[in-house]
Amino acid sequence: MRRIFTFWRLFALAVLGLAIYAAASTDAVREARGAPHVARFDVAGLITADPARDALLRELAEDEAVAAVMIRIDSPGGTVAGSEALYEAIRTIAEVKPVVAQMEEVAASGGYIAAIAADHIVARGNTLTGSIGVVKQEVDARGLLDSLGVAISERRSDVFKARPSPFSETPPEVAAWEEELLDDAYQWFRALVAERRGLEGPALEDASNGRAFSGRQALARGLVDEIGGPEAALEWLSANGVARGLPVRQAEVERERGSLLGRFLGLDPSELRRASAQFDRLTSGPRFYSILQ
Repeated sequence: MRRIFTFWRLFALAVLGLAIYAAASTDAVREARGAPHVARFDVAGLITADPARDALLRELAEDEAVAAVMIRIDSPGGTVAGSEALYEAIRTIAEVKPVVAQMEEVAASGGYIAAIAADHIVARGNTLTGSIGVVKQEVDARGLLDSLGVAISERRSDVFKARPSPFSETPPEVAAWEEELLDDAYQWFRALVAERRGLEGPALEDASNGRAFSGRQALARGLVDEIGGPEAALEWLSANGVARGLPVRQAEVERERGSLLGRFLGLDPSELRRASAQFDRLTSGPRFYSILQ
């Protein structure tokens, strides 16, 4: 009986010790998170509407522990509206604290829209960037359906409704209107580049005709500020009022945790739903894209 009592007493002490350690560790983590630091946020892959992403960026603007933000970009672009929302969220941060964009392999089109939201842009010499323009693509499935012996009849309230359609030819008046829509989005992008990069006239024409540029070519055209990597980005922050040597902490959108099997396989349910939503956006109805082709 005495041995049993001793065992349970030791067990209780061990549990208490673990509880104290866990509480102390949690407090240490909270304290570390509250210490001044540079937040790094990654813009990667296809850019689409993402309210959770935009909310996180606005939280970084309000977080007093975040001294500055580094936007690390490795994206060929995405939807124009999604890129616009991302731009606005980054500008919210730049209104209250320094923001530097650091380009990796590609930061083109919508990825470049994200970059020009920052106060300073650092590109690698061989980063692929620029591609300032807008594209709209549509599928013509009539030949395929004809080969299968399938005919689809369409009726609409007006010639402009539910256009373009993969099942019928686009009427000239609809094509003309689509050109106007496309040009409207392009002129918005072009004006944004002119405003943020101080370009006009022939310089703006040369930079905004849809061509992609290397980092070196972009620097020569005034599209980026510097050639380098994360070290150059941090150096710029240090030269602009941010304490040198602050730790860099990754800022990530919290996604829903899935099942044990899903986590073992690396499947994030929220990411899967987001990928499905992105596929729907790509395949269901017209979208304007600012994306490297």
